[in-house]
Formats: sequence, structure tokens, C-alpha cells
Amino acid sequence: MELVPSDDADRLRVSDREREQVVELLGTAAAEGRLTLDEYADRATAAYAATTRGELARLTDDLPTDPAPAPLPARRSGATELEPAPERLVAIFGNESRKGRWPVPARLEAQSVFGDCHIELQDAQLSQPVISIDATAIFGSVTIFVPEGVEVRLTGTAIFGSKESKLRGTAPPGAPVLEVRSRVVFGSVTVRPPHRR
Repeated sequence: MELVPSDDADRLRVSDREREQVVELLGTAAAEGRLTLDEYADRATAAYAATTRGELARLTDDLPTDPAPAPLPARRSGATELEPAPERLVAIFGNESRKGRWPVPARLEAQSVFGDCHIELQDAQLSQPVISIDATAIFGSVTIFVPEGVEVRLTGTAIFGSKESKLRGTAPPGAPVLEVRSRVVFGSVTVRPPHRR
């Protein structure tokens, strides 16, 4: 995505994907030491609030654009170009949750900046054999409640934070697979069993 300011480009309205690409670029800059964590938090918050390309460009005009923001996850075999966008939960200085009986999409994004995201799967409908969750926690937390019988694959990075699974035991062969890709800076991504009722 080109974010060079110009009179015309400055006024173009931006999409959610463009905002996310800028936040990913800012996250890379923070991990490399180009931004302090306070600067990252301020700019990431401004990126999610931005409405035009000019506003986004001003957040990255003092940062190198190489390497580029992380690419989108590779499509699985059989996926089409019309694959729907992932469902998103975004908590900025607040709380967001998804719980109860709900159909879980193949892809889900949870982003917490000075906030908390809760994703409860114990009563959800897992209609896909593989479900991917991209969990980003910056001075915040993402907690995913997973019932028994689901295989969880937790990957990603944690800088001055934690990513952990508190699940015990193994899933049976052919169980649904939950892929959790985490990016943590002064926060946490936790996969745990549901609270006992």
C-alpha cells in the first residue's frame, strides 16, 4: 500500500485493511526499537481512528517502509479470491467480547490496545475444521476460552509480555483445530478452558 501524501491521496478514505497494515508497520518499528512503546500506543490508537490516507501517512512518514508490513496469511488450498474478510474484535481503552451461541468464522482477528478482548468458544458453533485467530495485545490482553476436544496451536511472539495455553490433555484425532497467531507487546494472549459453571 502506498502512503505517500499528495493533495488527492490525502483526501481518500481508508479501509480497515489499510489501518491494520499501518498498525503492523508500527508494531514492526516498535519491535526494532524505532518507536518507544508509548509512541507505538499513541500512533496505533490514531491509526484505528484515521479516516483518510493523509492521516495514516503522517503516522509513518518518519519510518522506513522496507520491510513492508506483514503479508496477509496464505490462503489455504481451495480458498477463493472471494474469501470473506475476517470478523474483527477491537478493544482500545475498553473491553470487547464474543460469547454465547455464535457461528465462528474461519478467520477472526482480535486486537487489544490498552484493553481486554474475550473470545468464548464453549457454546459457539465450530463449523470449520480449522479456525484461525490473529491475536494482537499491546498493553492489553486477549483471552480465548476453548472447550475440551479442540486442538490448539499457539504461535507468535511476546515482547515484555506472555502467550500461553492453560489447556491440559490432548485432543482426539480429527478434532477441530484452532490456530492462534499472537503478537504481544507488554500484554498477554492466553488460551484457557472455560470457567466452571
